[in-house]
Amino acid sequence: MKIIAFAGSNHRASINKQLVEYASSFLNDADIEVLDLNDYELPLYSQDRELEIGHPALAKNFLAKIGESDGVLISFAEHNGSYSAAYKNLFDWCSRIEPKVFQNKPMVLLSTSPGARGGATVLAAAVASAPFFAGEVKASLSIPSFYDNFDSDNKLLRHPELNEQLKDAVSYLNHMK
Repeated sequence: MKIIAFAGSNHRASINKQLVEYASSFLNDADIEVLDLNDYELPLYSQDRELEIGHPALAKNFLAKIGESDGVLISFAEHNGSYSAAYKNLFDWCSRIEPKVFQNKPMVLLSTSPGARGGATVLAAAVASAPFFAGEVKASLSIPSFYDNFDSDNKLLRHPELNEQLKDAVSYLNHMK
């Protein structure tokens, strides 16, 4: 089983990357590839730019990673109540190449932030829109107050109930076959 995982952020010290890496540790017998959006940085999408340069190889490569996977694990950063510009731009380019960006893959969607809602607004948007792009959302979970609930030194959730909820959410990817 091959799973791709990534944070919807291009911040090098992303708390969502920390969360998605930790969540990946609950996947049994899986080949996990954690992608970094910095490796897929593209010019700002516009129809004019698309006419000028066509479809960038990096967007095609990202879509290929999804296509080669058996499942997808994403943790979304919330910027002003929405997706980060880095994620949204990559997604926009990919959707111009393949409107079914998620290619009927089972997905677990997460979010976190320093605040009490834990990126719940962006997570709700991602859960609601994924089916329109051929994503099969199996579970979703928002982790509130990241710095209070996650031990970055030891790479684990401090809160036992949240930890169990995360394990339960990720377990949907363990039972795909």
